Amino acid sequence: MTTTPEKIVYTARASVTGGRTGHATTDDGVLDLDLTAPKETGGPGTGTNPEQLFAVGYAACFRSALGMVAQKAGVAGAEGIVLDSAVGFGPHESSFAIAVELTGKVPGVDDATAQQLMEQAHEVCPYSKATRGNVPVTLVGRGV
Repeated sequence: MTTTPEKIVYTARASVTGGRTGHATTDDGVLDLDLTAPKETGGPGTGTNPEQLFAVGYAACFRSALGMVAQKAGVAGAEGIVLDSAVGFGPHESSFAIAVELTGKVPGVDDATAQQLMEQAHEVCPYSKATRGNVPVTLVGRGV
């Protein structure tokens, strides 16, 4: 299923030279960093890698979605939610693939409620919509 915005309200623009071992910048100059492969894949591990960038982007987006559904559900501590993400990278057939685990720590609820909120957020988060059916995403909800 393709999910297309009804109206584009913002477009992020970035430029990369050298691929996984290169340099990345955004058009506003706020992000400006070297990219290197992690040591685990034979690289020097001295810069940021694409999986880290994806992990940060997905976590930020999902955290916002989780906060929204928690607020709608009347969770008093929704502003204190912490979202951890892990993006795994490895071989798949003749190339590579990723897998994601998202852990939401939701104050003031039990684990079962936190898990339900995670599943609701997964339905509305744009990153979740973009990866659905292609990237395995494991959701872990924890009440704190």
